Amino acid sequence: MTKPIGKPAGSAWQWSRTEQTRRALLDAAREVFTEQGFADASIAEVVERAGSSVGSLYHHFGGKSELFLTLWQEHQQAHEQAASQAVAEARQAGGASPAGSASPADLFCAGARAYLDGSWLRRDLALLFLTGDGPPGFEVIRRSRGHEWIAQNDALLRLPDTSLDRLYAAILTAVIGEGAREVAAARNRRQAERIIEAVICYVRRLMADGPVSEDASTLPVRDLLAP
Repeated sequence: MTKPIGKPAGSAWQWSRTEQTRRALLDAAREVFTEQGFADASIAEVVERAGSSVGSLYHHFGGKSELFLTLWQEHQQAHEQAASQAVAEARQAGGASPAGSASPADLFCAGARAYLDGSWLRRDLALLFLTGDGPPGFEVIRRSRGHEWIAQNDALLRLPDTSLDRLYAAILTAVIGEGAREVAAARNRRQAERIIEAVICYVRRLMADGPVSEDASTLPVRDLLAP
């Protein structure tokens, strides 16, 4: 029997169909979750928009919570890939410069800018995941990922492993996170760009003097703020 032209044979065709179904369910879930929120979203509407079935959804994901978490994981992976690529490009550009290398601050800001750009490009998902409307346990997962992000930034900035240095990395990370919220809520791309530039400016200011030293931390606040 002659096989249909353009149709993959055997398991390859089956895998393609499976992946198409999975993608259709995720795309439909994205629409429904961002329009209605997690709590009010229904499995029935997701499968209807996907042109699939409830049985197929449970087969691929197990339920509504798993759909939500898969979308979140994809969103995080896109952030990480974009930031890693931006840092790599900044490192390469720094190596080609007369100075010979990019500073940790330059690398951090390159990764931060990529993260903020992604928050605009996927603003529907960014806002969804920031509302707190998610499945049970999602906040714990998100906080855990936040701690990992702080640790990665700590390593990128080449900071010693002290409580004050970890606090410094956490503050910088928090600025990026809050900036991402404002970027996602921007009315248009122009406003989003202005917010991104402001966030990078604030980060640069915070990084100007670096983390507080152990000696400085024992001084009265009025001495630390003195000109």
